Amino acid sequence: MSGIVLSAGVRSNLLNLQATGDLIAQTQVRLSTGKRVNSALDNPTNFFTAQSLSNRASDLSGLLDSMSNAVKTIQAADNGISAITKLVESGRALARQALQTSDATERSTLATQFTDIRTQIDALAADSGFNGTNLLNGNDLTVTFNEDGTSTQTITSVTDKTGSDLAIAGPVGSWALDANIQISIDATTTALSTLRTQSKAFGSSLSTVQARQDFTKSMINTLTTGADNLTLADTNEEGANLLALQTRQQLSTTALSLAVQSDRNVLRLFGG
Repeated sequence: MSGIVLSAGVRSNLLNLQATGDLIAQTQVRLSTGKRVNSALDNPTNFFTAQSLSNRASDLSGLLDSMSNAVKTIQAADNGISAITKLVESGRALARQALQTSDATERSTLATQFTDIRTQIDALAADSGFNGTNLLNGNDLTVTFNEDGTSTQTITSVTDKTGSDLAIAGPVGSWALDANIQISIDATTTALSTLRTQSKAFGSSLSTVQARQDFTKSMINTLTTGADNLTLADTNEEGANLLALQTRQQLSTTALSLAVQSDRNVLRLFGG
């Protein structure tokens, strides 16, 4: 209101009171949000740097899910290999047992059991997948380790079927001949060697993925902490500031009242 003229004392105290009110409002916002930098207006450098760090942490957090799935997929394959290994060992034991008898009926019975084991091996390989990816059934797995996709690892799958990588043929001639039994023994022995090699390869891949998973978790923590350090408020300090500002506001209100009272005293000199 341009028609109202304030004295210098009143105007000065009013400005101080307004400034204190603005500081109180700012402090209350910091306490309510927990941040001293809430927008680019507060501190452009800190705001945009913290935003960049938070965005990268968020991108890496999204990759953690795929890494976790990769770990579970490899572990599922390793579980499958362990179970298949036991079945192959059982099959070899049957063949050796057949070699120790000359009874054709017993050999035929053992050969039938060997065939059943072959069926179970194929079923185990088919059931060793996780989340739609089966490393024992020809599904390669690619894991991405960073947000721009420049760091990846492809885990090559195998096909652990008796008619594929394991190459365990059915019992020839119901194992009537020792030579036929020996073929099965040799096949199972070779298959066991193949399974051990595969297990080592998957174990190495698992160690790599887990190491990158741990690194990513640490990196996310570092990025988040860095962003927080740029924007978070010290609540103890802000609380102390609020108390001090409220005290200042009360003193400013008192000073303004005294300034107005002084103007009234001058008015009384003119009979007001």
